[in-house]
Amino acid sequence: MARLALLSVSNKTGLVDFARSLQEEFNFEFISSGGTAKVLQDAGLTVTKVADYTGSPEILGGRVKTLHPRIHGGILARRDNSQDVADLQNNQIRPIDLVVVNLYPFEETIAKAGVTLPEAIEQIDIGGPAMLRASAKNFAHLTVLCDPAQYEEYLQDLRQNKGEASLEFRQGAALKGFLHTSEYDQAISSYLSNQISGNQDSQQFTITGKQVQSLRYGENPHQTAAWYQTGTTPSGWAAATKLQGKELSYNNLVDLEAARRIITEFTDTPAAVVLKHTNPCGVALGNTLVEAYQKAFNADSMSAFGGIVALNQSIDAATATELTKTFLECVVAPGCEDDAKKIIAAKSKLRVLILPDLQSGAKETIKVIAGGFLMQAADDILADSNQWQIVTDKKPSQKEIEELLFAWKVCKHVKSNAIVVSKELTTLGVGAGQMNRVGAVKIALEQAQEKTEGGFLASDGFFPFDDSVRTAASAGITGIIQPGGSLRDQDSIKAANELGLSMILTGNRHFLH
Repeated sequence: MARLALLSVSNKTGLVDFARSLQEEFNFEFISSGGTAKVLQDAGLTVTKVADYTGSPEILGGRVKTLHPRIHGGILARRDNSQDVADLQNNQIRPIDLVVVNLYPFEETIAKAGVTLPEAIEQIDIGGPAMLRASAKNFAHLTVLCDPAQYEEYLQDLRQNKGEASLEFRQGAALKGFLHTSEYDQAISSYLSNQISGNQDSQQFTITGKQVQSLRYGENPHQTAAWYQTGTTPSGWAAATKLQGKELSYNNLVDLEAARRIITEFTDTPAAVVLKHTNPCGVALGNTLVEAYQKAFNADSMSAFGGIVALNQSIDAATATELTKTFLECVVAPGCEDDAKKIIAAKSKLRVLILPDLQSGAKETIKVIAGGFLMQAADDILADSNQWQIVTDKKPSQKEIEELLFAWKVCKHVKSNAIVVSKELTTLGVGAGQMNRVGAVKIALEQAQEKTEGGFLASDGFFPFDDSVRTAASAGITGIIQPGGSLRDQDSIKAANELGLSMILTGNRHFLH
């Protein structure tokens, strides 16, 4: 007797060729519904419509098609259970050997601009997940496929096992089915959660991902690692184009994301970021992209060796030439001109990525802790100089405010305790990740050396004492920007007035752990 396959797919890629192989090589018969049945029939394949097989018409505009005992009985029946076998016989139900199902394109729908809630709701599949879960549960007796990429694998497995799918393949396919429904449900729950006004403290937060690739190792060679994308449509780094270079490593991706976050602070003026171990070693603005990169690189050329570079404009020939003058791990930019590609090709191992939408960042940050994880909203608040307080007798000029804004934007992305010293829209020194703020100030000033005269200093947190202000003034710093909020703010303000510095309080801190 011919075996029975149920085919009901939203994504019809490869369906006809797969069905023809099933029919011609392995004597399968098909039941199908709606558009899937039409595609198969138009291709000259014999198919029985679900409504004809069940004896029940599709109702509610197609909302109810496969939710029927003749369908789910054929899927869930255990072939080694006498009662199940008797129930099939008594109800004239054929066992189903293969279920091929993928789901309504919910995520693709909600990704479109202007989609309404009712439109999104209509793309929530009911019958598909029910069949997927039922089939995956009963993998001991049938196979479920939810991805066109599985079609050829299934056919090869049948050929290698005399027409019977192996238990190993069936169990792996079942796992993929459960992962598919889990991801689908997560997308729906996240969407609906976002539709509820004020739902900022959800009692449930889930995250799922599809593996982009296995990585050689994690932060260190003894740590396993893999790269996953969220959602069915690639976005962010999963949507980036790699023009050349070696495979990306775990550390590359972590550093690239840190560099991307910094470069998004600068949109109107050519900007460059050189980064190592998630901290910037050089950030600069310029009249041209090559000028910005040269300034950023020269800010700390020693640390820049083997670094990550992020640019906010397409790579041109002049910038490409500069990029090839030293060893770099990765470069990311929104584009790359053709003549620049030829120049960069000389550094064949350099990883060059094109990410047109540098702004496409995550809305949350997640950290795993023992027994769970922490979630917070991304620190994407925009700096607004109109909300700042100038608290000293000396008032910064408009040009000085622009310098302080630059330093403040960079400092936001430096590991706490964080201090950034800058001048001429270029970082001179960065004090990152120190256990006390005084230490971070000293490191940043020492790195800047004699260039600090007339420079500016940004701090990601307030000054609890006036010692940092005095240290900065002794090095020639002329203006300071910090959040304020210390019980002893007046001590720092008094010291700034005494020493002739300007000081701005932003009202927002930017701790980064």
